[in-house]
Amino acid sequence: MRELAVRSGISHSAISLIERDRMSPSVETLSAILDALGTTLTGFFSDLQSRLPHTPFYRADEFVEIGNVNSISYRMIGINHPNRQILMLHETYANGADTGDAFHHSAQEAGMVLKGSLEVTVGTHSRILNKGDGYYFDSRDPHRFKNIGAEPAEILSAVTPPTY
Repeated sequence: MRELAVRSGISHSAISLIERDRMSPSVETLSAILDALGTTLTGFFSDLQSRLPHTPFYRADEFVEIGNVNSISYRMIGINHPNRQILMLHETYANGADTGDAFHHSAQEAGMVLKGSLEVTVGTHSRILNKGDGYYFDSRDPHRFKNIGAEPAEILSAVTPPTY
């Protein structure tokens, strides 16, 4: 530990506190320690990510909620998948739920209505989609979703590159 302190320029006491989980290092401190150990931040996190246990399969109870279960639920599939290149969601829109004003971001989106009816607006185009209908659009176009049906609506959707 003392040799690491000398090589990194970080005090022995700071390294000891980090080791005992009594202090979280700043990015600069972590970078200096990793440099002294012969690696970089990018290399460290890439290696760490590749060693995380993961499976290609996810049970429904393993989806991670990133929305609001009372209005628009976005349950994310595969949050811990290494080098994830797609955001896969099971979306549920409560009766009357609306994403609000049209929004945009740099991605592409596709989805299929599994249950219920949704009004989907993309740019100047608007359509009511029912069970089995789908969409695919450039997310740079302003878009919004609104449940116009009498029951909750569900979508299975994908966004690439992932925005979460």
